[in-house]
Amino acid sequence: MRSVVSARLTMSGVYKASAFVLALVFCGGFLSTKAQEPTASPALTPCALRSNTSCDECLQNVTCLWCTPTKQCMDYPVKNILPPSSVCPLNDARWGMCWVNFQILIITMSVLGGVIIIGILVCCCCCCKCERIGNKKEDAKVERQTRARKSRQNAKRTEMQLRHDEIRQKYGMAKDNPYARMNDK
Repeated sequence: MRSVVSARLTMSGVYKASAFVLALVFCGGFLSTKAQEPTASPALTPCALRSNTSCDECLQNVTCLWCTPTKQCMDYPVKNILPPSSVCPLNDARWGMCWVNFQILIITMSVLGGVIIIGILVCCCCCCKCERIGNKKEDAKVERQTRARKSRQNAKRTEMQLRHDEIRQKYGMAKDNPYARMNDK
C-alpha cells in the first residue's frame, strides 16, 4: 500500500513540476516581450497614408499591416487569418509589433504546441505505467500474504490433528481404521 501511495505522490509531483515548467515558459515569454505603451495616435488616419514611414508608426494602429521590403502600410486582410503572399510575403509581414515575424511565429507556436502535446502524452503514459506496475506489485503482495496465511492454517491444522491423535492414544481410543466407529472396538 505504501508503494502505491508513494507512486501516486511521485506522479502528483511530476504533474506539479510539469505545470510549473509550463507556467514558467509562458510567463517568461510574456515577460520577455516588450510591452507597447499606448500612444495617442489618431485612429482615423487610414493605414495607406502611413506608407513610406516606419514600422513603429504604421503599427500604432492595430488594424494596419506593415510590409518590410515595400515599406507599405496597409489594412490587415481580415478575411484571412494570415496575410496572403500576394499582399506581402509571410516572412516580411509585421503586425502588432515590428519584431514579430509571422513565419517564425507560426513555426515557434507549432513546435511549442507539439512539445506540449508530447509532454502531456508522456505524462499520461508514465501515469498509466506506474499505476499498472503498482497494481501488479499490490496483487503479488496480496497473493503472497494469502499463500502465507494458508500455509499457517495448514500447519496449525496438522498440529491440532497430531495433538488429537496423541490424546486418543493416551486414553486408548486410537482407532486402527480411521473409518471405523469409536464404539465398535
